[in-house]
Amino acid sequence: MSSTTNTSTHHTSTIGTPNRRNTELALLVFAVVVPVFAYANVGLAIDDQLPSGLLSHGLGLGLVAGVAHLVIRKSAPYADPLMLPLATLLNGLGLVVIWRLDQSELLQSIKQAGTAAPRQLMYTAMGIALFIVVLLFLKDHRVLQRYTYISMVSALFLLLLPLVPGLGADIYGAKIWIRVGSFSIQPGEFAKIALAVFFSGYLMVKRDALALASRRFMGLFLPRGRDLGPILVVWFLSILILVFETDLGTSLLFFGMFVIMLYAATERISWIVFGLLMSAAGAVGVTSFEPHVQQRVQAWLDPMREYMLSRQGVAGHSEQSMQALWAFGSGGTLGSGLGQGHSDLIRFASNSDFILATFGEELGLTGVMAILLVYGLIVERGVRTALAARDPFGKLLAIGLSGAFALQVFVVAGGVMGLIPLTGMTMPFLAYGGSSVIANWALVGILIRISDTARRPAADPAPDPDAEMTQVVHP
Repeated sequence: MSSTTNTSTHHTSTIGTPNRRNTELALLVFAVVVPVFAYANVGLAIDDQLPSGLLSHGLGLGLVAGVAHLVIRKSAPYADPLMLPLATLLNGLGLVVIWRLDQSELLQSIKQAGTAAPRQLMYTAMGIALFIVVLLFLKDHRVLQRYTYISMVSALFLLLLPLVPGLGADIYGAKIWIRVGSFSIQPGEFAKIALAVFFSGYLMVKRDALALASRRFMGLFLPRGRDLGPILVVWFLSILILVFETDLGTSLLFFGMFVIMLYAATERISWIVFGLLMSAAGAVGVTSFEPHVQQRVQAWLDPMREYMLSRQGVAGHSEQSMQALWAFGSGGTLGSGLGQGHSDLIRFASNSDFILATFGEELGLTGVMAILLVYGLIVERGVRTALAARDPFGKLLAIGLSGAFALQVFVVAGGVMGLIPLTGMTMPFLAYGGSSVIANWALVGILIRISDTARRPAADPAPDPDAEMTQVVHP
């Protein structure tokens, strides 16, 4: 005689389990108050009075941040409590400095500022709206694994869009934008998320094969020849992006993200060595025949020469790099004070690519280090989420998104400070640009979803998207 019973996961009550949501709320209040005080400081420095939009600015930032907090409290109660406040703080400070540059008569005269701050506030609202959509509709990050190859196709489609005649736009020498009327977007910002999903799904399946070594050379375990295929394909695609779109930043970002995820999946240092060697070979090869990349390298090696040629009216040269270095130098240790610098002399892209120079001049070395510390905390929380994740796909996705975020900060900050050639990318959350702020809010949303699953108590597990009711037969 047998009986058939249905078994399902038993959920026990987790009432009283600390989830740090009140901690998040307290930090979020701080993250909103700091930009409001900074906004008031800028207004007093420029006009000797509080800005007329101070109240609306504070209420607007507080409202969107508060709605995001309520959504996390409801749909991701065990998520990391620091990510939302840190992203809000950076976004709020970016809005303040963008508004400060909007007041520059010089930038207004060349149509580089004037209405950027209201637009950025709108982009921020759109980014947090997408953040909320991610949390509400992505109940479990493991669902994304089903779309591994769809993500690859989507990423390639987004990367190729700027090459479509009549749709792509060439801005400052890089073909990374698409423009329809007055509307423009940088699809590569969204492609990095799609590629992270693809890399996570692919490497989760292939990691055992990629971890095998055929021989040892100079202390490194060399990968087998047939396993070099994935890294060669990604390297080739990054070179194509650099050649056809003359976009150094995106190439470095995508290839670097893949190498980081490859190392995380296999724990083989040899993959990092191969990645660095191939990056160097590709950069040297493209620089030898691509004029735009050559110009970026020359401006990096001798920014003063670039500045003098620009002042003499020689076409194709820019004074931005030298002006940015002067801005950092004049800021000193503590800075000139918000609203009291002259970083508008950088002129073009001063509120986007070079916005870190304004922070460097007006907040000094201390302010820049504090901002980089906030970025570092976001990356650290992402890496901690990867370590805590209970599934390999979640681990790889969290480390990939965190690595992409860290690489973007490095290549932008390094380019503006003169550590590496300029890449044309924008600082996440700080710089003006709708594509960047919207995509990075989506990135933070996915990391928060993974952290909620990773931190959730065992007595209250997240629903398994692939779990089905099973039948157990008892004799």
